[in-house]
Amino acid sequence: MSRPLHPCDSPRPAFTTTPHATWSRSFPATPRSVPEARDWARSLLSLSGPSPILDDTLLLLSEIITNSVTHSDSGHSRSGQVTVQITRLSTTVQVEVTDAGSSTTTPAVRTPALADDGGRGLWLVDTLADEWGFQHDETGGLVWFHLTSGRHPLI
Repeated sequence: MSRPLHPCDSPRPAFTTTPHATWSRSFPATPRSVPEARDWARSLLSLSGPSPILDDTLLLLSEIITNSVTHSDSGHSRSGQVTVQITRLSTTVQVEVTDAGSSTTTPAVRTPALADDGGRGLWLVDTLADEWGFQHDETGGLVWFHLTSGRHPLI
């Protein structure tokens, strides 16, 4: 179930005017921030009870933060930061991870070989998310995805 990568200049999907909750938090661009961000997201998204998409949301968030720490300029700077924004709207969760971007790479989906130790992050995002994309400009990079309970491929 592969979808084409969204171009950098494509707009993110617009939410309706239905009430929603949005949270944002910055983390140091270090590997230890991956479980911290996952725990923070779990605590927020679990407030309204069990969610059928919680585990996949946390997995994809972990993958995107790992990519930010590994591949963005944020992860190569002592003071580098990644910012996570989570929006919950009814049965949809949208996650955005913003970093300093990269002057040498852009997000790209690749199909990993079975023996590969890594390289599955965006492949997982592309496989599990209902929609995802990225933006990159002179101010940095942003990768986003959203999952909706009723449309999720595993539900």
